[in-house]
Amino acid sequence: MTARLATIGDAEAIARIYNQGIEDRVATFETRRRSASDVRAWFDGRHPVVVVEEDRRVVAFAATFEYRPRECYSGVAETSVYVERSRRGRGAGRVALEELIRRAWEAGFWKLVSRIFPENRASRSLIASAGFREVGRYEKHAQLDGVWRDVIIVERLLEDPGGRILMV
Repeated sequence: MTARLATIGDAEAIARIYNQGIEDRVATFETRRRSASDVRAWFDGRHPVVVVEEDRRVVAFAATFEYRPRECYSGVAETSVYVERSRRGRGAGRVALEELIRRAWEAGFWKLVSRIFPENRASRSLIASAGFREVGRYEKHAQLDGVWRDVIIVERLLEDPGGRILMV
């Protein structure tokens, strides 16, 4: 497996993988399927998107998104990781997340945050193994299919190899 920055040409594969996550109802509140056109909008020149390939096929992706529009949060990014259903549990998520962390640091981010459904043990394990820490829980954060769902809040500070937090 190899990771690389995604290109606009990967939008269809990313949409396919993200739509599996939407269908499975274990990783997102989203219910509307995404098109390649929707995914192309993620390529804003600021927020890294990476893909993992296996046998020249995109099998996973990780992306950053704007956390909040206020200037004081310009170095904080939302983070998502999705793996093709048939490739889950084989390390592709870890490869994607490690590459995303490196690319986010290079892009000037000092912190990555996300929210995970409490019962999604695979995602919680992955995110913890990549240095994220659980910082809290939002109760009844939103509804999915008419059911209130909680989420676990996670964060990771990005540091240079000397242990210094990036300052801008």
